[in-house]
Amino acid sequence: MHRLRILAPLLLAAPWSMALAQPFPSAPVKLVVPFAPAGGTDAVARAVAQSLGKQLGQPVIVENRPGAAGALGSLAVVRAPADGYTLLLGSNGPIAISPSLDPKLPYDPARDLRPVAAVAAVPFMLVANRNLPANDVKGLVELARRKPGAINFASPGTGTTNHLVGELLKTMAKVEMVHIPYKGASPAMNDVASGVVQFMSGDINTLLPMIQGGRLKPLAVTGAARSSLVPDVPTVAESGIAGFEATGWFGLFAPAATPGPVVDRLAAAVAAALKDPEVDERIKALGGAPLALSGDAFGAYAAKERAKWKQVIDAHQIKPD
Repeated sequence: MHRLRILAPLLLAAPWSMALAQPFPSAPVKLVVPFAPAGGTDAVARAVAQSLGKQLGQPVIVENRPGAAGALGSLAVVRAPADGYTLLLGSNGPIAISPSLDPKLPYDPARDLRPVAAVAAVPFMLVANRNLPANDVKGLVELARRKPGAINFASPGTGTTNHLVGELLKTMAKVEMVHIPYKGASPAMNDVASGVVQFMSGDINTLLPMIQGGRLKPLAVTGAARSSLVPDVPTVAESGIAGFEATGWFGLFAPAATPGPVVDRLAAAVAAALKDPEVDERIKALGGAPLALSGDAFGAYAAKERAKWKQVIDAHQIKPD
């Protein structure tokens, strides 16, 4: 009897020990996208999920959890078990912008999420009305200097990344331009095309049909390098604003307490998936490029982005709608 009392706790613990001893992953992995299907984040998630599943030997299931500008899906991952089976496809919005924009944000990305690996960086494109007397960013800035406050730029809404791109341009070029917020990208694009507003930034693959149709003209892309989707369009930095860079970036995050070996396994699988030609092709179709960063390097990148956008938000006293 005494012997059974000694063995009982060990027998109860045995299933847990066996579970912990199983190689990771031993079940499907859920990849939470904190936005609705068909958006840029969703497109990146589906581009990598299949290849990532092959690398892990388990299905990677994309689950869309939209709401509150990405906060609902992000919070779901923060609260998930820290076992590597629930991941977030985070992006610059919920990870780098929302912490400064929303004082009531129910999570702290730096504290509550562990960076696993970056996936892609997708630049935006600055486009203008065809009749604007400027054909590049240099010309736009010169025009804004000659007519302070007379140049307007549109965005899909206050506090969106596209809004902040315009504010960053104002700051770095030291010019005064007026932000005109819209409820979505489509009305903003239409008003730029019709000349109600002079210019805006947006997703390259969304703007491209209007450029090809002669309704808009490209001024620059906002990444550090030109986009393979529009190789003839220069970067903002090439146009005279040295150091300018603003991208929509994406990467995998896990709950903060996720064990290091699990994170390392996931990061290695992401690195291998990014070498898949099909994944590379799908990322390039968005106008972007793979972003090969993992662990601490990815964490440092995200922290730098948070600091950059906090400076812009604070300088212009931006409040969400």
